[in-house]
Formats: sequence, structure tokens, C-alpha cells
Amino acid sequence: MNIKEAKEEIKNTLTVYFTKNEFGNYVIPIEKQRPVFLMGPPGIGKTAIMAQIASEMGVGLLSYSMTHHTRQSAIGLPFIEKKVFNGKEYTVSEYTLSEIVASVYELMEETGVNEGILFLDEINCVSETLAPVMLQLLQYKVFGKHKIPKGWVIVTAGNPPEYNNAVREYDIATWDRLKRIDITPDFEIWKEYAYKANIHMAIISYLESKTADFYAIETTVDSKSFATARGWEDLSQMITLYEQHGIPVKETLIGQYLQHRKIAKSFAAYYNLYVKYRGDYQIDKIMDGECTPIIKEKAINAKFDERVMLISLLLDAINEDTMNVVERINMLTNCQKIVRNFSKKVDLGEEKPIEILTSIIANQQRELDKRLTAGNLTDTERTNLNSVIEFFEGQIESVMNVDGEIAIKVVKSKYNALAKSHKNEAKKTSQKMNNAFEFVDSVFGDGQEMLILVTELTQNYYSSKFISNFGCDEYFKHNKSLLFYERDKEIMDEITDLNIELDF
Repeated sequence: MNIKEAKEEIKNTLTVYFTKNEFGNYVIPIEKQRPVFLMGPPGIGKTAIMAQIASEMGVGLLSYSMTHHTRQSAIGLPFIEKKVFNGKEYTVSEYTLSEIVASVYELMEETGVNEGILFLDEINCVSETLAPVMLQLLQYKVFGKHKIPKGWVIVTAGNPPEYNNAVREYDIATWDRLKRIDITPDFEIWKEYAYKANIHMAIISYLESKTADFYAIETTVDSKSFATARGWEDLSQMITLYEQHGIPVKETLIGQYLQHRKIAKSFAAYYNLYVKYRGDYQIDKIMDGECTPIIKEKAINAKFDERVMLISLLLDAINEDTMNVVERINMLTNCQKIVRNFSKKVDLGEEKPIEILTSIIANQQRELDKRLTAGNLTDTERTNLNSVIEFFEGQIESVMNVDGEIAIKVVKSKYNALAKSHKNEAKKTSQKMNNAFEFVDSVFGDGQEMLILVTELTQNYYSSKFISNFGCDEYFKHNKSLLFYERDKEIMDEITDLNIELDF
């Protein structure tokens, strides 16, 4: 199955494992809860989906790479204990609490989260001395004599032997105690994630035309050559930061992440063209509706591959704008709930407004710290929580020495001003999107270029959410004319409503 299907399968497994009966006991006893074993090539995203799962399910997450552990850190250190059997004293070996098991208890103590995922990566590549310990864990859910706490599900991951010489084969008795999920690379599924993760559009558009380069592992005389999903994602982040700092992106950088010489060379040539066309076509002016006749003429006379790259550049600009709007609305939704809570507490008159606001900020900070410790916070969620805290910290001085009624008016006013500002940004973004459509229509009509633009905007997480809330006349016009509307309507109907309320 692909990584998206694997993610859903794990979530379903956790839902079932966490199900309790009327007596508060797990319906499937702990000893019958098979550990999940994700088997798949390296860099396919096995580790990445664990944080997503923990965040979506609100459970804890502890991750370990087992190749970094020794037998002692896994089962604990030995010490001598005295025990009496049949009236006679004996010295026996005991073990301290395993570092891994201790970490689970520490996380539970610090966060109050009693259910979670213990994720053990590269479990079938452990050292010879640690191998028996891992088999014991998989079969009995214990490290040495110390059990994994109730409510914690073991999820493991490993590579097939063809990808790693250190892989150890398990016998049937071990496999028969595991819930095995085999994962294969799938670019179309990864592309959904790539849009949401804001992967550089040069990478997405390149892989659209050369899908075989998305995941490739070859054995040569000298070594293995490879390009993986992890490599593309890490390269994306570096390219984005290099561009922000004005540092040229060279083939040497690309080769550090795509350790497949042919693919690295091919993408480097593509990226150089991508940067050239970004300057030649003055994308910002197209988005602002200020495209010159010279640019239109250049686009009309361009070859198809250049036209596709131009569409990718427009999609890149749209994605950046729509992502900012959608994530800001998520932040505003959180702020709105807190403002209402603040107003209710102030109306009660039991505390001063400044005390209530300070308490709210402290609670938000604790929630942030708790989720960071629990490991179930995505980068986007962390940014949003930090933005919420920053907004309310900015109101402290305004409510310092005012009565309740004024404090409520001040905070509501600041929130409404922020919401109005973002709604104006949304209008600008909608207009930019219309401008992009009008440009493509004027130079390419309802050809393949328009088809690509409509299709990608429909599949893109942020642009589809944006369109569902704020609309885009040109999108709907061309969507219908290309006979996409009815087919995609179901997708659009399922998109979460993110309307901003300006009045309380």
C-alpha cells in the first residue's frame, strides 16, 4: 500500500487498540495488541507520518532509532540484589529501568498524556547483542523485565533486505505476532503531502514530468545511487532558504540530497531553467494583473515544456498566498474562541481583566509546551499556537488598568481589526488568482495549460480550501468549461468551512 493508506491503517489500529469496555479495560488485551511493523524502502516517509498521526489523534509520541541503542540502554544496567528463597538468602541479578521505558513514563508524567505511540525505527537492523531483546519486545512487549505501559502502542519500521545489508530476517514465530504493513513509493500520494508541506514547486513540477525520478535506488560498481522522498523534501527546504538568502543553488548542493548523479544533474538543469523563467516572465506582475504584451507574446511562442514550467511558477505564487491566508484563518479561529472565553470570564467579575488575560496566555503556553513534549505537534500547529500567544501578549498593556467592559471592547476591537486585515488579504489573493487565470486564458485559452492549472489548484490542499471559502470566479468558469466541476464538486464539498466571523 502507499504511505497515505498506511497512515490510515495505523490510525484505525490505534482507534481499535484504545477502545475500552464499560469497566475501563482495553477490549483487546495489551498482550494481544500486535505491534505494527512498517516495512518499506528508506526515505519513503515512514517516520514523517508518525507525528501526523499523533497530532491528529491527540496522543503522545516517542521515537527512537534502534541502531543508536545498545543492549544496556534498551534493557537497563544490571545490579546485584539480595533475595530470600526457602529461608536462604541469595544474590540475584536485577536490571535498572530501561532508558526507553523510562522515557515513556517521563512523558506521561510531564504531559498527563496516558496513551501514545512508541515508534522504534530501523528495528530489523539492530546489533547482534540487541537482536534477542528486540524479539522479546515484539513478542511480549517488554524490555528485559520492564513492560511497556498500558495505553502505549508499539509501532516499528524497517527496510527490506535489498535496501540494507544489516537487515536481520525474522522467523515465522515473530512475524506471526506482528501486524505487518508493506509500503511502496507513490508520487501522486506524496504530491498531496508536498502541496500541504509547501515543497518547492520546482521539485513538484519536475517530478510531474519525470515521475521515475521520485524514488530510485540503483546499485553501481562503486556504491548505491539513490533519490528518495526524504531527499526531495530536505532539498526543498534548502532551496527555499538558499533563495531567501540570495545564495545560488548549484548542482553540488542538489547532489548532497539526491545521491543519484543522473537525477541530480537532470534536476539541476531543470531548476536553472525554472529560475530563468521566473525572472523572464515576471510572475509578480502577472499576478498583479500588470502583464506586458511582450510577456504574453513570449508565452504564446514558447514550447510546451516552457509553458508547463510557466504554469508551475504561477501555481507556486498562488500556493504561497493561499497557504498564508488559510493558516492565518486557522489562527484567527483559535483566537476567536479565546476572545469569547475572555469576555465570559470578565463578565463574571471574579478577576481583573489583566489577571484573566495573563492566565489565558499561560494556559496557551502550557498547552504548547505540553504538545511539544508529547511529540504530537506539527510545525504548522506550532506556528499557529505561537501566533495566538503573540496576539494576546500584545493586548496586555491595553487591559492593564481598565475595567471589564472596556477590556472586552479593546480585545474584541483588536481581534476584529486583525480579522478584517486578513479578509482584505484574502480578497487580494482572490484577485491575484483571477489575474493568473485571465493571463493563461488570454495566451493559451482552454488548452492543456489551463487544464493543468485547474487540476493542480483542485488537488492543492491550500488553494482548494481557499477557493471553497473566498471563491474565484475564473476558477469556477474554467472548471465548468473543462468538465471538471461535477467530478470535483464532491471534493470541494468536503473541504472544511473556514469563514471568519467579524461580529460577536
